[in-house]
Amino acid sequence: MKARVKWVEQTLMVGESGSGHAVVMDGPPDFGGRNLGVRPMEMLLLGLGGCTQFDVVHILRKGRNQVTLCEVELEAERAETDPKVFTKIHVHFRLAGPGLTEKAVERAVKLSAEKYCSASIMLGQVVEISHDFELVAE
Repeated sequence: MKARVKWVEQTLMVGESGSGHAVVMDGPPDFGGRNLGVRPMEMLLLGLGGCTQFDVVHILRKGRNQVTLCEVELEAERAETDPKVFTKIHVHFRLAGPGLTEKAVERAVKLSAEKYCSASIMLGQVVEISHDFELVAE
């Protein structure tokens, strides 16, 4: 896997993935940014959310569960001093689907967190990550 980040100006960057997709990242205004894109640490958090969501939906569908909604809300705490690393991350899933059970969702979230989600497992080596979920009406 490869990626490239190209500096544009001030704190503005364009990240390009090996699969040919691009994303704009920018720093906060107090560091010279213009708020034109996500912050790099936000991107890291979004990557975790996307990785685990992919797994959970895949696991549920593979188990013949119908998923009509899957949202992942992430909340992270960071150290107060440099380097301002993540110290805690909470991952909350909101899911819906006809016949979707708590047992199936709990299993999928656990498998993602402990076996399949590369981002969760890698970050979990240095950050306390917690998970929960709720089933919501469609």
